[in-house]
Amino acid sequence: MSNQLEAQFKQAAEEAQQLSERPSTADLLKLYSLYKQATEGDVVGERPGMMDIKARAKYDAWAALAGLSADDAMQDYVDLVESLK
Repeated sequence: MSNQLEAQFKQAAEEAQQLSERPSTADLLKLYSLYKQATEGDVVGERPGMMDIKARAKYDAWAALAGLSADDAMQDYVDLVESLK
């Protein structure tokens, strides 16, 4: 993982918290899943039950990125934040 990419990722994470408009639900899920994939790797644990809709959606979004490298997830996250600014 390059130091430059990691710095860009950290900056993008800060900028994501300060966006002037709230992103759509789809964009929020994408931001969440890319951040988790970049920082923790593939999803682990059991899929939440269908009564916990929010947790299940977050789990599914993260699980869809299984196998994506941390560097690729960081770059995709940075690109998404840039597109939302």
